[in-house]
Amino acid sequence: MAKICLIGAGSTVFAQNILSDVLSNPDLADSEISLMDIDAERLSTSEIMARRIGDALGLKNLRIASFTDRRAAMKGADFVILMMQVGGYKPATVTDFEIPKAFGLRQTIADTLGIGGIFRALRTIPVIFDIARDMREVCPDALMMNYVNPMAMNSWAMAEAFPDIRYVGLCHSVQDTSAYLARSLGEDIADIDFRCAGLNHVAFFTRFEKRHKDGRREDLYPRLRAKAESGDYDRDEAVRWETMKHFGHFVTESSIHFSEYTPWFIKRGREDLLAEYQLPLDEYITRCEEQIADWHVLRKELEDAGKPLEVCRSNEYASAIIHGMVTGTNYLIYGNVRNNGLIDNLPANAAVEVPCHVDRNGIQPVRVGAVPPQLAGIMRMSLNVQELTVQAALTGRRDHIYHAAALDPHTGAELSLDEIRSLCDKLIAAHGNYLPAYH
Repeated sequence: MAKICLIGAGSTVFAQNILSDVLSNPDLADSEISLMDIDAERLSTSEIMARRIGDALGLKNLRIASFTDRRAAMKGADFVILMMQVGGYKPATVTDFEIPKAFGLRQTIADTLGIGGIFRALRTIPVIFDIARDMREVCPDALMMNYVNPMAMNSWAMAEAFPDIRYVGLCHSVQDTSAYLARSLGEDIADIDFRCAGLNHVAFFTRFEKRHKDGRREDLYPRLRAKAESGDYDRDEAVRWETMKHFGHFVTESSIHFSEYTPWFIKRGREDLLAEYQLPLDEYITRCEEQIADWHVLRKELEDAGKPLEVCRSNEYASAIIHGMVTGTNYLIYGNVRNNGLIDNLPANAAVEVPCHVDRNGIQPVRVGAVPPQLAGIMRMSLNVQELTVQAALTGRRDHIYHAAALDPHTGAELSLDEIRSLCDKLIAAHGNYLPAYH
């Protein structure tokens, strides 16, 4: 029996995915579920959701408790799953978009890199550190499973500051993109073997093969590259196909995300590029508004006892990790961990996304060697920003915030050094108490 604690459980839809996966597995159905959020209203809705999952699965002895006190929620936990958004949509996310926009700097998602990703990291890392300190005291042997962006920066910071806390960063971009590539070729993902490696949201498929029934293995990259050259692909993923055409490999995160990690696709005064690559600016603002509206609809549905709740499994890795560590069953997942030689041509202290074996021994990363040098070059554009943001968080040095923003590919392509410094100062002031003091 495992105790699973969800921090930020008021993210009802994501919590529903995780709990549906966990509780629908008979080996985990007796798990103790601890829900924690600082928003009591959202927390209450998520508790209703969790109990309705238990009812739908016929779990008579399901143990669920809700907390607004984090330490109480985590006490004795075996797994601590992070899914919170520090500062929320308002004011923090809106601030990350609106102030840069006044400088002429436009973004799409702003949660991974860029000026938005930098400031999301700066307000999130201290909270993750507080959780880690609490874990040292109330559940020192637990595994922290982090779903919070910016994944790479959060993971890098945790490895630097809390090497004693068991940790893995998790995302679904590898699962989603491998399935997308299979569909694009008219293939069944069940017949595909692949290898992927890099940074979260900037990992590339270095191998993508089909297993034939006669035992043959077919390299599918020639077909993928031909598709990229032909232009016969989904136009809303044009950024990724265009990147593969020039660099030879397909990247894990969506075109809307990846477009703002580079200097090539979003440029002031180039509306033609936005149209060509179908890039909606301020997309995350739109999504947040839709998600808030959807949450209110979901809340009414959950509170309607007469409306059946369908329990569906997701492609998230959390339940497989829990099942593997509890039962010893072997799994292969993709996790974000400290590099330490896993990828030869990336810095040892960076957080990388690589295949990992899971069993009773926990998360065991797989060494993948070197990635193609042109892919490592793309990754290094992100690594510069990540390293300096983490250094700002660890040291409290304000100048490292300026350095991180100046080295960001998109920000540096649009603004002067003085403009970048002024933008950072305005964001630091606007975020106020969501950020620690910098000197």
